Formats: sequence, structure tokens, C-alpha cells
Amino acid sequence: MADWIAADWGTSNLRLWAMAGLEVVDMRSSDRGMGAMSGPEDFARELARMTTEWGALPVIACGMVGARQGWIEVPYRAVPCPAMPTLTPVPGNPGGRPVLIAGGVMQQTPPEVMRGEETQIAGILAAQPDFDGIICLPGTHTKWARISAAEIVNFQTVMTGEIYALLSRQSVLRFSLPDGDVDLESPAFRDALATALSQPHLAWAKLFQLRAAGLIGQPEPSLARDRLSGTLIGLDLGAARANWLGQQVLIVGAPRLATLYAAALRMQGAAPVVGDADAATRAGLWSAWQAYQKHRG
Repeated sequence: MADWIAADWGTSNLRLWAMAGLEVVDMRSSDRGMGAMSGPEDFARELARMTTEWGALPVIACGMVGARQGWIEVPYRAVPCPAMPTLTPVPGNPGGRPVLIAGGVMQQTPPEVMRGEETQIAGILAAQPDFDGIICLPGTHTKWARISAAEIVNFQTVMTGEIYALLSRQSVLRFSLPDGDVDLESPAFRDALATALSQPHLAWAKLFQLRAAGLIGQPEPSLARDRLSGTLIGLDLGAARANWLGQQVLIVGAPRLATLYAAALRMQGAAPVVGDADAATRAGLWSAWQAYQKHRG
């Protein structure tokens, strides 16, 4: 029987797990992320709708639900700071149960923020408390976080996923990019990755060639997709090289995307390990909930 609910409430989606300790009892999701909400009442209604059959269990949430445009704004903590997120209750116990939201992390110089990734980092450290190295969290905004002594020391954000989405869905390149998975064994992916890392100015200049080549009958559409992915991941790795070079690297993200980043890093001589993003999120929320209860006595 479930005794709490884990929630990962991002900009575009909501994912919920009914939990018994760290065991998943049930899981639900919707496309009603923060961006689809018009105010606090919407958050309360959506949570009630999605958890009707689970009862009034406490909800521990992370992600953009705690942003300025979210349910309530939860303060950032400044790095360096413990990875374990602090929890802020939503006033009034909506739905007759406590709803607590994990706070994000900020960096003053250079300016950076994260919401949700800090909870995944906490989940990783719950299982590997002595981890010392870089945690890469690829996604809409890839995070490269330096971890030492169970603290987030500093981090860097690269907007790779968002740029890929804009180029592949809204730019002229969309006419040359079919649906489907990127082939990490493709020479097009590997060549684009290498060019982006060694000559990033040429990588940018070659983007329009993906469209032009399609218009004159070359290359195959799937190669254009592989080349775009290789280019953007290569630019990402190049921007973050100072973070991962010579470091232990753990990658936590959506399985296919994590695999692409792992392959790209291995091509550069690194030896990354890939972790389970959902498990890390749940473990981080559970650890924060346990710490919150202990603090309250």
C-alpha cells in the first residue's frame, strides 16, 4: 500500500508515482506541466484529478512547480551547498494533505539556476554518498554539475535540447529531418561530433548544408538527423570540456539521450556511467521527505 506520492512537475509534463517507501506502487503522467497552468488553483485541481484513487497521501514534488510561474515560488540555495533539497509546504494543505516542493539551486558567478536536477543529484548521492566527479543531466537544458563531499560545488547549463527542438521543429531544417532515433554508430553522427568539438565555427556554418543537401538529393534524410544531433551534442561537450575532462562522469537522463551522451564522451576517451533518471528522482524526493520528517521531530 502506498504511503506517499512522488511528483516530477516540469514545464511540459507531470509525472506521479504512488510510493511505498522506495517501491513504486503505481505511476501516472499527464501533459499538464507548469506551462499549461494559469494559477495555483490549476495546480491543485490537476493534482487532485491525477491522484483521486490514491487517497490523501503526502505529495513531495520537484521541478518547475516551484518556479516563479509555478504553484508557489520556492527559494534557491546558493552553491556550494548540500545536494539534499529543502522542502517548502504549499499553504493550506490542498486536498487535505501536505504538498511539499523541493527548492532549486543557484549560482552567482557565472549566473546559473536549476530546478529538479538537484533532486536527482540527491538521489544519486543517497546511493553513492562518496561520489566525487561530474554528474551530467542531459535534457532540454543539459546540466554539468561538479560534486564533491556530498555538495553541489558548481554547475553549468547548455541549452542543447531546446536548440535541437527549435531547429528540428521550427527552422527551415525541419523539412529535411525525418522522425526516428539518432544512430550513434552513423559516420554522420561521429563526424559531426568531431567537427563540433575541434572546429565549432565550422559546425555552425555546416547547419544550413543539411537543408541544402536535402534539396539537391543528398544525403539521406536520416543522415541529416544524425548530423544535427552530433553537431549539437559536440558543441555541448565542447562548452563543458573543462568540467568533464579527466573526471569521473555519471550521466542521468532519458535513456536514449543518456546513451547518446555516453557514446559521445567515450569517443573522447572518457568512461562515463549511465544511471536511471526516474529512480534518482524518486530517491531524491524520498530522502528529502525523510529529512523533513526527522527535522520536524
